[in-house]
Amino acid sequence: MNGNDATIAAYYFPNYHIDPRNEKWHGRGWTEWELLKRATPRFAGHQQPRVPLHGYEDEADPAVMEGKIALATAHGVDAFIFDWYWYADRPFLERPLEEAFMPNAGAHDMKFAIMWANHDLVNIHPWKTATPATRLESGRVDADQFEASTDYLLERYLSHPAYLRLDGRPYLSIYSLTTLLEGLGGVGPTKDALQGLRHRAARAGHPEIHLNAIAGEGSTFGQDLSAWSEARLINGLGFDSVTSYVWVHHYPMQKLQTPYIEMLEQAEKGWETNSARYDVPYFPNVTVGWDPSPRTVQSDVYDPSLGYPHTNILSDANPEQFRRALEKVRNFVENNKLPLVTINAWNEWTEGSYLEPDTLHGTGYLEQIRSVFGNALGSALNTASAQFPSHLE
Repeated sequence: MNGNDATIAAYYFPNYHIDPRNEKWHGRGWTEWELLKRATPRFAGHQQPRVPLHGYEDEADPAVMEGKIALATAHGVDAFIFDWYWYADRPFLERPLEEAFMPNAGAHDMKFAIMWANHDLVNIHPWKTATPATRLESGRVDADQFEASTDYLLERYLSHPAYLRLDGRPYLSIYSLTTLLEGLGGVGPTKDALQGLRHRAARAGHPEIHLNAIAGEGSTFGQDLSAWSEARLINGLGFDSVTSYVWVHHYPMQKLQTPYIEMLEQAEKGWETNSARYDVPYFPNVTVGWDPSPRTVQSDVYDPSLGYPHTNILSDANPEQFRRALEKVRNFVENNKLPLVTINAWNEWTEGSYLEPDTLHGTGYLEQIRSVFGNALGSALNTASAQFPSHLE
């Protein structure tokens, strides 16, 4: 943990390794690196392609993941919150966590947690303009699948010594409340399912777990849920805290190239607003950048009116701007005595939001975390500094 006592946790998107279902949909050997390799500038001043400093690595290789862990802990990143998926009765994209991260975490005192990314899986890898998006997998689960998926979580992860705990309670986050409610059949059954999860966790040796909800884009839900505001829903379902995944889920970008400072100003106000909105703590989020253009067909005209992945972008995201955000969030968590900051993201390369080193900024983003929040892992820093280049000019 950093010197300011708040855990700095970066979301980790595990789609940079070979997975059999991805190969079925996209071809033998496919990973999302393929989209990044093909990215091109789509308009004047557009910063593409983005090139990883250490190459297009296989994140499911334990040696590769060990390097990521060393780099993260050396710069004050305390935990990865893995995007975790459950489709068609089994997990998806779990290999980097299970085969590479979990065996290496203890050597660097690195923590991990799960954010159940229970959204639909849509074929936007890449998306072709004027064609319907194809749903590859549904994120909805019924009561039986909810129990099966969360039993998997309890058995595989929450008892691991490196699992992230807040006040001694394992931290488990859920991405889409809308999808959860639709699958389980409404507010009442969802509340029952979450309470059942707590009971099963207690039987598994976790008398208390910390359930976190990801705040979404809208304030109301459709169909028979329209009377439920998001705040009322989160409060009523018994979650222990709220956070965000990325700034753009909350705050509009008004221009094709939106200055980072404009989004930061909205986010800073949003931390205060969200803290007052919920009956449980709101953990603030800092976003590194935003540009999902690699997920579009590169020969198409880039048109933000079409919606994601055609969107406006953060035009001047850089380590200096990121430092401003970190300084503001540090003040916020200190003033409110909060135990967690979430960062989007360690490696959302095809959305333009990543801490991992690239050929433009080197380790510049990571250096800002170490500078602003401090880092007690001096020996790890010395080791990683010898292994990885520092900020590139």
